[in-house]
Order: sequence, then C-alpha cells, then structure tokens
Amino acid sequence: MAKLDPVLLQKLLLGCRQGDRQSQKLLYQQFFGLAMSIALRYAANLEEAQEMLNDGFLKVFTKLDKYDSEKPFELWLRRIFINTAIDYFRRHQRQTPTSSLDTSLPPAVEASVWGEMNEKVLLELVQGLPPAYRMVFNLFVMEGFKHEEIAAQLGIQVGTSKSNLAKARRLLQKRLKLIERIS
Repeated sequence: MAKLDPVLLQKLLLGCRQGDRQSQKLLYQQFFGLAMSIALRYAANLEEAQEMLNDGFLKVFTKLDKYDSEKPFELWLRRIFINTAIDYFRRHQRQTPTSSLDTSLPPAVEASVWGEMNEKVLLELVQGLPPAYRMVFNLFVMEGFKHEEIAAQLGIQVGTSKSNLAKARRLLQKRLKLIERIS
C-alpha cells in the first residue's frame, strides 16, 4: 500500500464526512489491504474476515467525526478494526472453556522454522486456533496489549488471558513441529 498524500487523505475524509460515495469508495480501496490483514488475523476464515471488514468500515464511516486529524489516520483505523474484531468475538461468544492454572510459556520455536514459513501458512496456523486463544494471541503478540488490557477488553480474568496465550503458543508450536517433520 503506497502512502497516501496527507492533503488527499484530508480531502477524502472531508468527502466521507459529507457522505460522498466516491470518497468512501476511494478511502475503502486505499485502506482495504490494511483492514483485511487485521481482520484475517482475528477471523477463523475468509467469511468471518469479510464480515469484520464490512463492520469495521461501517464504523469508520459512521464515527469519522470522532477521528482526531492531529493523529495518524492509520493508527485510528487499526484501532477501529481491532475493536471490531473484539466486538465480533464477544457477539459470537465462542470462547472455549479455559483454565487459568496453566500459565507457563512453551520454549521458543526455532527461528529456522519461522524463517522458512510463508505468511499464508502462518496466517492459516493462527486462524486454526480456537477463537479465545486466537483473540488473546493476536492482542498480545501482534498488537502488544498487556494481559490486564486483554482481560478488561474481553471480560475475562488476567490468569485466563495468560493461560489462553500459553495454550495458543503450545498449539502453534505443536503444529510447527509437525510441519517441520513433514518438510
């Protein structure tokens, strides 16, 4: 995605605030890749990602008046899509029962495995995680949230957040080892 000229971005945002369909279309096209990459990380499949994408852009267009133009638009947009994924997760209440007793982290996965993996395979591995594990993994690893923040966002205990992360890492590690043996 090429960086959008700040003046053009402001014109697009003004057009979107005025309900101009062409401006909305251009803004959607410009930020589709970023938004879809976020949605895909949190979704179990393409259908869920598309639903999150549609919900997210609807929020972008309806809440554009809350955007502070002194701050980078991409950061605001990312936050909208992360919150949309959290809302989607809450709405579908597909949390698997988890225990907050096991919070030990697995040993690090060998860097050679990660180096040989392509982005698509890694995305599929993350998408294959149970929803609660995937959500915590993404918020902690990809977005840099602390467990306290994750717990507050998802309405779970801090220990449950830690446990879900540990279990997600273990599952990913097992799957990576299987791929390494097959390769």
